[in-house]
Amino acid sequence: MANHVNPPNTSLISLVRQDLKVRPRKWLVTGCAGFIGSNLLEALLRLNQTVVGLDNFATGHQHNLDEVHEAVGSERFSRFQLVRADIRDINACREAVHGVEHVLHQAALGSVPRSVEDPITVNAVNVGGFLNMLVAARDAGVASFVYAASSSTYGDHPGLPKIESRIGRPLSPYAVTKYVDELYADVFARCYGFRTIGLRYFNVFGKRQDPDGAYAAVIPKWIASMIRGDTVTINGDGTTSRDFCYIDNAVQANLLAATVSDDKKNEVYNVAVGGSTTLNQLFDHLKDILAAHRVATKRGPIHIDFRKGDVMHSQADIGKAITALGYTPTHDLRKGLEAAMPWYLQKAQRNPAA
Repeated sequence: MANHVNPPNTSLISLVRQDLKVRPRKWLVTGCAGFIGSNLLEALLRLNQTVVGLDNFATGHQHNLDEVHEAVGSERFSRFQLVRADIRDINACREAVHGVEHVLHQAALGSVPRSVEDPITVNAVNVGGFLNMLVAARDAGVASFVYAASSSTYGDHPGLPKIESRIGRPLSPYAVTKYVDELYADVFARCYGFRTIGLRYFNVFGKRQDPDGAYAAVIPKWIASMIRGDTVTINGDGTTSRDFCYIDNAVQANLLAATVSDDKKNEVYNVAVGGSTTLNQLFDHLKDILAAHRVATKRGPIHIDFRKGDVMHSQADIGKAITALGYTPTHDLRKGLEAAMPWYLQKAQRNPAA
């Protein structure tokens, strides 16, 4: 697995967390009811920060916010204010960012297949909504603006591992939108002096990642299927590989990026662990970890056609984030799966028909 995974006490993140506790700040998390957004919200509230959340619940869920409430307690949750609105509404963006010091922009319509089926809506949200947030944050004079970029930006570039400065042509409408976001961010630095940081996520997974629905990510979808005893479907022959990144690593990267010095801004950084795991290997990992929880996987996977718009191999070079941000991922794939599995098992027990 990755060579860059370190215990948390060796990283800069502990100092950042201490500083935030000493001087709490006001944050905006867009997409706060989604998977990554709700984990960011939880982390910030545990640090006694004040948080505004913006979400239209198109892909986010109230039960994610309820879980955060339960996890942090009512006193800390009282520091959270929800703005239920759409990032395509510029006035809502201006309202949400008012008085905010740091913006963590996670709101988007993800999924390559969704973008292939409905490129107009995906573009309206991911590009139009992103531009609204940029303008609102610029006008509000926020101290930092960190946004969710994507490894899909690397497109058809064959090189491995993926280095931030070398990209290819996009392979899906979703990838186009995430690349356009990076272009807009760079232009805002050039035209207005508004410097941002983009985090190119590589296959982030963990608790509160929705296993249901047509566009569910591979890890939660497979875990749910295996718990139910259903057959797992693999697109392609299973040799497709990914750099799977546990949610705690992504949360760490956001906190580091938000608080880094200005000379490290107007950049994009890979957020991953630098590992490479095939889908066949992923299935074996899940089977082993479920077995440790006394859940037997009786059926092997079936293989279907490779999915349109996907890339065959994806692995990150995280050296830039390590050097510039002090990023030190604490979980490789196996450790992250072991940490997340109890949540998936609890979800299956609460809703066995899901």
